[in-house]
Amino acid sequence: MQLTTSIRSTLVAGAAATALFTGAAGAVAAPAAPSAGAGAPATGAGAPAIGHSPYGQLRPLAALSAERLATGDLVAAAKWGTDGPVDDPAREREVLRAVADQARELGADPAVTVRIFRDQIEASKIVQRGLHRAWEADPGRAPTERPDLGEVRKEINRINGELVRAIAGSPYARSAPYCAPLLTVAAVRIHHERQLDGLHAGALARSLRSVCDGG
Repeated sequence: MQLTTSIRSTLVAGAAATALFTGAAGAVAAPAAPSAGAGAPATGAGAPAIGHSPYGQLRPLAALSAERLATGDLVAAAKWGTDGPVDDPAREREVLRAVADQARELGADPAVTVRIFRDQIEASKIVQRGLHRAWEADPGRAPTERPDLGEVRKEINRINGELVRAIAGSPYARSAPYCAPLLTVAAVRIHHERQLDGLHAGALARSLRSVCDGG
């Protein structure tokens, strides 16, 4: 199930998102989480661990997505002032192939994993393009140092691995009817904790679009 329009609007960039998220962590309470067995087998391969709530399974997806988005700032800085385009099809294919392989090793659905990571990649490009536009409009805000893109990608690969494991560990929460509201609460809290601006809030929403599509 995709995030509904109302849920997506909770996370859109701009003034509306900023106003909504101000103090949101203190104002928004998570919906009552169903028990681990609700809507899913309590035992068997891939079953959620006892005491591992649906929210507990979904929050890492939001947190890791925000962490991955932060690397988009570094990628943007590494490419700034160079001929390196934001779109890098070869790198994207490499990432998608790697996460699909890891998903198979973990017994997760590679197609679902790839779909989620396509959103992750698009969200990162939203950040990169947004920053480049801001730097073009105000060169004084542009980075003065260029990160090593190879080192940045090592960090991205690390986060990718953790994100694949989080996807593999949350099939029941992601396919449940309560996925979207719980994921929204997690995203709002992550937004508050990280004090995301409008650009990164909108990108976070984009990165999570397919999380609740199914197990």
